Amino acid sequence: MSEDSPSVQPSDTEVESHGGPPFLLFGKWDVSEVQVSDVGLARYISLKPVLIPHTSGRHAGKRFHKSHAPIVERFVNKLMNAGNRKEKRTRTGRGAGKKARAIGVLRRVFEMIDFRTGLNPIQVLVTAIENAAPAEETTRISYGGMAYPRSVDVSPQRRIDLALRYLAVGAVRAAHKSAKSFEECIVDELLLAYKNDPASFAIAKKEERERVARSAR
Repeated sequence: MSEDSPSVQPSDTEVESHGGPPFLLFGKWDVSEVQVSDVGLARYISLKPVLIPHTSGRHAGKRFHKSHAPIVERFVNKLMNAGNRKEKRTRTGRGAGKKARAIGVLRRVFEMIDFRTGLNPIQVLVTAIENAAPAEETTRISYGGMAYPRSVDVSPQRRIDLALRYLAVGAVRAAHKSAKSFEECIVDELLLAYKNDPASFAIAKKEERERVARSAR
């Protein structure tokens, strides 16, 4: 082959099929080491190896396709819109829409978790989601002109959505008028939820929702 001829680089699939090194999140953490202990959530927690958690919205607008988005990216998306509630279904804040900034924040959070505990921060996030995901909640059923609360099981997809929301909102609330940085508040919230500590905002919200559901059985 002459020096002027272009070199052919193998694709990512070819590298992986020949036993090449896997993608490490941010070039540091291996997703293949992460275990999902909750069987009901395993199908909906995507642990696809990626270098940067940014799929450019390719899963948006398609029903149930957010299950294919990496779980780390879904948490980044929640961090962007976990600010003050302005309308019924809209959250705004200084981080709204700034995904590159949110990814940088999460990278520093993972580095702090790795430094503090020596654990894989992706595993900490996944376990925190499992612990903060409510198993049942209440709905209102109309019968005879009256509305009654009834306890219902929560679907796996909604369990993950609620857990991610609770983790993000808990970190934002803890950072409000606090001497701690936003990154430190996220680290504290994730570690508390990882230990299933009731001091975690996400764990407290989960237990409150399940307690109300038990009373409506």
